Amino acid sequence: MSRERSTLTEVSRKSSDAIPVSKAAELTALLEHKRGERHAIVMQDYPDPDAISSALAHKMIAARFGIECDILYEGRISHQENLALVQLAEIELVRYKEGDDLKQYQATVFVDNQGTTAALTDRFDAAGVAPLVIVDHHEPQNRISAQFTDIRKIGATATIYTEYIREGLLELNKSDSQHVRLATTLMHGIRSETSGLVRAREEEFEAATFLTRFTDHSLLENILSVKRSKQVMNVIRLALENREIRESHSISGVGYLRSEDRDSIPQAADFLLTEENIHTAIVYGIIIKADREVVIGSMRTNKITLNPDEFLKEALGATEAGRYYGGGRRGAGGFEIPIGFLADIKEDEMKVMKWRLYDELIKKKLFDKIGVPSQPVVTRSETSSSRVEES
Repeated sequence: MSRERSTLTEVSRKSSDAIPVSKAAELTALLEHKRGERHAIVMQDYPDPDAISSALAHKMIAARFGIECDILYEGRISHQENLALVQLAEIELVRYKEGDDLKQYQATVFVDNQGTTAALTDRFDAAGVAPLVIVDHHEPQNRISAQFTDIRKIGATATIYTEYIREGLLELNKSDSQHVRLATTLMHGIRSETSGLVRAREEEFEAATFLTRFTDHSLLENILSVKRSKQVMNVIRLALENREIRESHSISGVGYLRSEDRDSIPQAADFLLTEENIHTAIVYGIIIKADREVVIGSMRTNKITLNPDEFLKEALGATEAGRYYGGGRRGAGGFEIPIGFLADIKEDEMKVMKWRLYDELIKKKLFDKIGVPSQPVVTRSETSSSRVEES
């Protein structure tokens, strides 16, 4: 090669390097390189519409590259809208069971989470299956790393996948029933993460405008019209009875819940936020998750200057390994705290004492963060929480 030609090649290479490659193009190149593989799409233990729709989008995009994907989760789908979404949109999900072969997968894909809210993270790590892709809209958790990462401060992960589709990773056809179901689920994912588009940003409106051409609005209406279960109403009632209001924060513990009722906690937090003069609501309870007891909590806020991710991380701290108990995004957050050796306590009287201990401890940490003194009280959850668990 002549010196002149070599110089031109080098200049061309440098010019090309200076042009930023879009995330869609970067993902395309990666999936092209992984043709013929089998991947596991990992959702959080309790998947929401954003996770489910994003997982479905990734599965359909990956299929274009000859990559077979299973959508996995370990916990439960208990929210009535989520159950309706999966059933009406005919979405195939795989719930992990102890002993399932995880080594059949060559890589993992994490959507709408970064491994902190999925028990499968450690299971895949033990099986030697490495993360390949992370796509999420929550604050960076620094739990795992992958070859491709797209973590943005945006309204929904479904918005990101809609962007990928708009940039050519999948060409939607409104005469294709699978494409219509995908567009409908993505629309639902965006709506659910932005309070029906009330908190949507420009990116969400652009995504929704694109998706509406392919959305089955009757299907979406059927999903949204599902009514609250009796159990959810009971938990909301407990949250109202046990709430403690300080400085426009409404904080409530609801006692012991069945694992399948876990999604009633965020619904109760949403409900408490509707009370006059309340800008932040936090609801929590104890559930059994994969044979271990944990405190599960949800936070909702409409205060613009309050960052749920920072609030929960600073209030609740982290494990010795540096893993935070809580985290979140704009307007919402959640936390999970293992009970530890006290989980073996089964006697009714001791369980009441255990709940009171955790209830007061969590309230103290939250009120300390708010900057007001806590007021330990005996709540009605000590007597009513067992009824919630049994009902």
